[in-house]
Amino acid sequence: MAHKKGGGSSRNGRESNAQRRGVKVYAGTPVIAGNILVRQVGSSIHAGKNVGTGRDYTLFALVDGVVKYEWQSNTRKQVSVYPAQA
Repeated sequence: MAHKKGGGSSRNGRESNAQRRGVKVYAGTPVIAGNILVRQVGSSIHAGKNVGTGRDYTLFALVDGVVKYEWQSNTRKQVSVYPAQA
């Protein structure tokens, strides 16, 4: 009997940690400047008012306020941060 492993089995790819992407802060939540709102691959959600974009497309708040997700156009979503009413 031959002692060969079956073809197509991969022994690699178990060492890397999860990247923990996704929406971190949902609509209606108060945030402070610098809070991360979304971690994503590419710009599936775009930066709106008072939101900055990192070099890895991370979206973060530029001012203190409340988060709101809205449509920029028919096909494009954006997230904005509106200052709380005093």
